[in-house]
Amino acid sequence: MSSTPSAATTPVANRGAITACIILAVIMQALDTTIANVALPYIQGSVAASADQINWVLTSYIVAAAIMTPPSGFLSQKFGRKRVLLVAIVGFVVASVLCGLAQSLPQIVGFRLLQGLFGAALVPLSQGILLDIYSVEERGSAMALFGVSVMVGPVLGPVIGGWLTENISWRWVFYINVPIGALAFAGISIFVKETKIDAQAKLDWFGFGMLSLGIASLQLFLDRGGQLDWFSSGEIIVEAVVCASAFYLLLIHTLTTEKSFINPRLFRDQNFTVSMLFIFVVGVTYLASLALMTPYLQSLMGYPVITAGLVMGPRGLGTMVCMFVVGRLIGKVDTRILLFTGLAITAWAMYDMMGWTPDVSQWTIISVGFVQGAGLGFLFVPLTTIAFATLPADMRGDGTGLYNLSRNVGSSVGIAVVAALLVENTQANHEAIASYVTPFNHAFQAPAAAALDPMTAVGRASLDSIVTLQATIIAYMDDFKLLMVMSLAVMPLVFLLRKPKAPPVIDHSAAME
Repeated sequence: MSSTPSAATTPVANRGAITACIILAVIMQALDTTIANVALPYIQGSVAASADQINWVLTSYIVAAAIMTPPSGFLSQKFGRKRVLLVAIVGFVVASVLCGLAQSLPQIVGFRLLQGLFGAALVPLSQGILLDIYSVEERGSAMALFGVSVMVGPVLGPVIGGWLTENISWRWVFYINVPIGALAFAGISIFVKETKIDAQAKLDWFGFGMLSLGIASLQLFLDRGGQLDWFSSGEIIVEAVVCASAFYLLLIHTLTTEKSFINPRLFRDQNFTVSMLFIFVVGVTYLASLALMTPYLQSLMGYPVITAGLVMGPRGLGTMVCMFVVGRLIGKVDTRILLFTGLAITAWAMYDMMGWTPDVSQWTIISVGFVQGAGLGFLFVPLTTIAFATLPADMRGDGTGLYNLSRNVGSSVGIAVVAALLVENTQANHEAIASYVTPFNHAFQAPAAAALDPMTAVGRASLDSIVTLQATIIAYMDDFKLLMVMSLAVMPLVFLLRKPKAPPVIDHSAAME
């Protein structure tokens, strides 16, 4: 096998072709993070799933990607980076086709798990190839392009997903990966060189297994808890015990093993530890709010799927714009100030969303979404910079994997929690409001309320519809309030971050792997 390719050994023409193919692979993976969001109501109808069950289509993908991101470096070292990347592309495309062919909820959730498992390696390995083929002087531009490609997915996902669902079928939000994957596979096969293989490379399988088991059982606990009435169910108790046991064994193993899957020395760095909490909250607030917006726009406001995708698109645009702005401010403005600003902007956007009703204007949805995306743009780059600013260089590889694991777990936990709370709060609000609906309420004696007479079957049905709508609106407000409170709650942690002595050269795209 050839050695790791470098800028000196890679022809300029080949670098352009390799970059194009790598960008295609990254966009394909990033696209699937959000492209299914606007199609969820249609998928829900096709597979006969409930409102909280259908979110498994989102969380299963994120959880699988979270689990498989840390060992991607080991796999490339053991089997060769090019080979692992090609297998990941093929597996991702095949899993995408299977998602499109799925006829039931278990099928599509299982195939989305496969998508996440194969897709997890695409971003970190693609990033490694770009770092190898460009010189130190050119890496800044290469990583800027890489960062944009990662963010293009969330921007284009709702728009493309909405158009495909409206004009063809929701199944095409998965089939679209076939031509993209084929081009990426062909280009990487031709232009990318294989790296050296280390047959002696080893993985801490016990640590990896406990981490995977802990994350999987935690997700099941959160996804199934609302349906099974939490700890009144034996299944939920088992999942909680397995989750706690797995994380306990992982902790003991990490502290007592010489070369554990998670390097405990990482947590001695105060900036890195605090940043892990920050990126977890960022993961919760960003994708959880996206998961809430889709049913809000389509079910409550009656938006066509393509319109819902278009009004959600500016959120990602705000992130991209502010990433470029903040990139220029790094080194000139204290990163802690930028981080505080990002949290404040995010909290303000959630506060505004707390007052939304189905009568809110399109312009308000677009502008607030853009502002929320801008807040995320203010968070990504400063957070990545300060997280790795004081971390020793030899631990940055392990740190990047754990950092991105925290973001992915935050995203999956956030989606599961807001979905469960939405269902529970809707039921609680319905009960509270319905307690005022009685035949003795003088409001129903007015002539204008004749159609809502609780003494008639038609009146009761109309009243139930109105009460359910109001209960659902309040439940959405409660979820947006929770996300706002989480953004505000982590603000004091900014004061625990230490200002680095000098702005280090950091790969800002690490936050988006």
